[in-house]
Amino acid sequence: MTPEEPDTLDELIADCADIPTALTERRPVLPRPRVAARWSVSDSCQAQVADLDAYV
Repeated sequence: MTPEEPDTLDELIADCADIPTALTERRPVLPRPRVAARWSVSDSCQAQVADLDAYV
């Protein structure tokens, strides 16, 4: 048995009103994003690019 399609907008609204609220309430789909770790440059990384100003 298949449900009948609504013929009017009023029937469609009535059908939607019968949907349980547990199925229609909005819940977050994805978890909240994490706070990004603070970015830092080590002395060894900085030494690798110390002389690159001449090329820019």
